Amino acid sequence: MLGAVLLLATPLRAQGVSGDVIKIGIMNDQNGPYADNCGPGAVASAKLAIADFGGAVNGKKIELVVADDQNKPDVGVAVALRWVDNEGVDAIVGCSASSIALAVQDIMKARKKPYMLAGTAGSFFTNDKCSPMTTQWMVDTYAQPKATVKAMLAEGVDTWFFLTVDYAFGKVWQADTTNFINAGGGKVLGSVLHPLNSSDFSSFLLTAQASGAKAIALANSGADFGNAIKQAQEFGLSQKQKLVPLGLMINQTHGIGLRDLQNVRLTTPFYWDLTPETRAFAKRFSEASNGQILNEAKSATHSALTHYLKAVAAVGTDDGEAVVRQMKKTPINDFEMKDVSIRADGQVMRPLYVARIKTPAESKYPFDYYEITGTIAAEDAWRPASESACDLLKSQ
Repeated sequence: MLGAVLLLATPLRAQGVSGDVIKIGIMNDQNGPYADNCGPGAVASAKLAIADFGGAVNGKKIELVVADDQNKPDVGVAVALRWVDNEGVDAIVGCSASSIALAVQDIMKARKKPYMLAGTAGSFFTNDKCSPMTTQWMVDTYAQPKATVKAMLAEGVDTWFFLTVDYAFGKVWQADTTNFINAGGGKVLGSVLHPLNSSDFSSFLLTAQASGAKAIALANSGADFGNAIKQAQEFGLSQKQKLVPLGLMINQTHGIGLRDLQNVRLTTPFYWDLTPETRAFAKRFSEASNGQILNEAKSATHSALTHYLKAVAAVGTDDGEAVVRQMKKTPINDFEMKDVSIRADGQVMRPLYVARIKTPAESKYPFDYYEITGTIAAEDAWRPASESACDLLKSQ
């Protein structure tokens, strides 16, 4: 009789919502160099997702908590531990630096809580560092440079120099890009590392200029990218060398301006002006966020949280493992993605778009920045399962 009771008790514990509330954590840089990528805008996007559910799922209130990780792993770890161990947080949507996200991922895996990456780009999250509780919603350091390098090599740009931010994100981005350059017959002539949140890039840029490389790849993001681009233009680097952004988001395009970025090629998972649905949500988001432009990470935040809440509604519980299983077996359908699956390694198998940044004369209305020149199918964009070191794929 005791054995029968235990067998029945196990599934019953997975039912229902713990604490009678679905509690979501948003963790990112709220005030530092990456705050414009996600920051308060990601919070605004998450609030819109919650509003779409009327603030509740199956009668259980949805609660949102926010933390500034300050781009420090110890801060991110402390917040995650407090949230899941003491404050009943059921899932985290993160847009943290890769070094922070790796540590938080370990916590979420041990506690069996969903962790949705909506801006963290390290490709190892769906490769050798994959976790059954992590899903990757944006673009990573494998897919984005793959398309960029292929296009540049086709134009004869075959020698490269890297200007790389000195932490896990930048180093992985450089390593992945280097692999594509070498595979395509190109050559890397050198690289320099710069500290996070640098204001003076003069010495780094002079080294890049002296290399004679045809392309200077910028393996950084946020304020670092903006400062590097502006100072590169002041040094006249773009007159003889091509500046190649590896992690450009549209909010950075807006901040830097079309004059400095015109005709730059890039790959992006999302553009606000693609369809009537994306335009409608972009308008709604702008109204809710003091006029911000809807970028790739903020749209991904809404998609990730919406899909998570749909899964909670479907399984009737906030049990992490049950919710992630439901998320992976259900296609994503929202304003930016249609019938997109989540692979066993957590990769959201969305298509990517090839874009050209317009000239100032071509831009006809606010945020009219990109011309979409092509679409890359998911199976051609992301790391093939056959090349992955993720055990989750091998166990299929």
